[in-house]
Amino acid sequence: QVQLVESGGGSVQSGGSLRLSCAASGYSYSSYCMGWFRQAPGKEREGVAVIDANGGTGYADSMEGRFTISRDNAKNTLYLQMNTLKPEDTAMYYCAADVTRFYCSGSGSPAGFGYWGQGTQVTVSS
Repeated sequence: QVQLVESGGGSVQSGGSLRLSCAASGYSYSSYCMGWFRQAPGKEREGVAVIDANGGTGYADSMEGRFTISRDNAKNTLYLQMNTLKPEDTAMYYCAADVTRFYCSGSGSPAGFGYWGQGTQVTVSS
């Protein structure tokens, strides 16, 4: 029902910035919760940020103040602006959609996000 394609990953030095994009299609994009998650090798997938259909946002504690999630409904695109990047931010970043929710749960859990993109790699060097 939903197809998601991430882009914008790459390599950056500590303190640098990147903007990730996620193009969505195949469903009513503007009416459900979307989020960004990340997974480093050997670690569990963790929530980065979520945004509900009204534009309300939530962030993991380690990201708030550095990362900003946003959505452009006219372009069917989700964004993650990442500033002041740290080596520990190195991971594969995934765009995801929870089509069952208008408002995101706020738990930071990937549970309920039934649709995922292929991921885009972010590498932060010291």
